[in-house]
Amino acid sequence: MQQQDVSTEVRLEPLFADRLDQVLLVEQRAYDHPWSRTNFLDVLHSGYHAQILMANDTVLGYFVAMKGVDEVHLLNITVAPEHQGQGLAHTLLDALALWGRYQRAQWVWLEVRVGNQRAMRVYEAYGFRRMGQRKDYYPAGGNLREDALVMSFRL
Repeated sequence: MQQQDVSTEVRLEPLFADRLDQVLLVEQRAYDHPWSRTNFLDVLHSGYHAQILMANDTVLGYFVAMKGVDEVHLLNITVAPEHQGQGLAHTLLDALALWGRYQRAQWVWLEVRVGNQRAMRVYEAYGFRRMGQRKDYYPAGGNLREDALVMSFRL
């Protein structure tokens, strides 16, 4: 797939079901264990905060988060593989932090696979700190499971 020049007309917009086909294509290319259409529909129907980063009609990335009492829980953040390394994850995290502050949250929490070193570097560069580990949190193929690192960011 050709890398698109994203220097013009990049925008954030709410994720609605009519964009799910595009989001699912990105999700399936980005992960060995992608979210399903049902996962996305469930979070949309539950009213979770979901944003997509667009360049013209191309989905560059997205995130899904839910609001807690004084925190935001980041459930999914993804940048299309062909657009990684351009700072777009930082842009998505900025949008999440802005929304979280508007919601009067004090923290953003997330889990990340212990094997996903690239994501951990992005989160740590943004300011997230390692807080703990959840054993066997993620499916890892077959009957195997992978631990999750729990990270937080003070808003």
